[in-house]
Amino acid sequence: MPFDFAAVTAPFRMQPGLRALAPGAAQLTPGSPGDRALREKLAVLGSHAEQALVAAAGFDPAPALAALCEHAAREHPQAWRWDGREHLEALQLGWSLQGDAVHGDGPAEIGRCLAALPAPWRAAGLLSLAFAEDFAVIDGTTGRIPWLAVCLPSHWSPQDKVGRHFAEVHAPVADNRLLLTASDHLARLVTGTQRWERFVWTITPQPQLDMHPLRVAKPAWPETADVDALAAVATFRTERQTFIPVPGAGQAIFTIHVESRPLTQVATGAGEAAPLHAALASMSDAVLAYRGLTGARDRLLDWLAARP
Repeated sequence: MPFDFAAVTAPFRMQPGLRALAPGAAQLTPGSPGDRALREKLAVLGSHAEQALVAAAGFDPAPALAALCEHAAREHPQAWRWDGREHLEALQLGWSLQGDAVHGDGPAEIGRCLAALPAPWRAAGLLSLAFAEDFAVIDGTTGRIPWLAVCLPSHWSPQDKVGRHFAEVHAPVADNRLLLTASDHLARLVTGTQRWERFVWTITPQPQLDMHPLRVAKPAWPETADVDALAAVATFRTERQTFIPVPGAGQAIFTIHVESRPLTQVATGAGEAAPLHAALASMSDAVLAYRGLTGARDRLLDWLAARP
């Protein structure tokens, strides 16, 4: 599902922004060999799997993985097959798991990547490669995040978030009062029976999807670039986040679909440029600093104001 521009509002506030998903609305995005997200995920899982696949000691992910497999098979039968037990198959990738054993004749680099993962993580690895989304588990009772399979984080580290409370996870976020105040309520809400979604966005000079702080340097805007030159390197980075309930477990699978497009291809007219201008102009100094936009904000506003 493409980014919903209704999420770009002014004045800009760091807030939950949850909305209920309509019945039948898809939450997963199947991938195919050659897809950008698949290429970047393969690079991460091939060289930095320990930074992407993390779990709290003693946590059993089996109920969440079963719920995710069942949801994927029901939503995208052309891309995912599950026998309800040990056979998982990513049909568009040409690879499957029978228990811990890797089978298939798809792109060799996918098979090598799966075989190199620790056996308990291969199911999560196959799901991560079969779909564009990253995944995490939220526990509604404790409000904690005990399990993550996140290859494409937005300047945060899964290792730093695992096992922590929802409020702790969002503590570094600028102007986070609304998020922190609602954290326990949100954890209970998203782990109920209703499915939810939210959208977040930013503008950054870095186009790649993988922005783990140990793998990617902090974004740096060109200080002397004029308005048009700055816009030419600007990327509109978005996330669609959804929550898949885990029946009977008081948990939800948190899905994160990251997309990144040149700003010049997004804000092609006033319909997109005007709300972006209004939101960017209303950001607090703390939010601008947190998002690395302080030095670029005025030039971006000038460029957005000049759109037809």
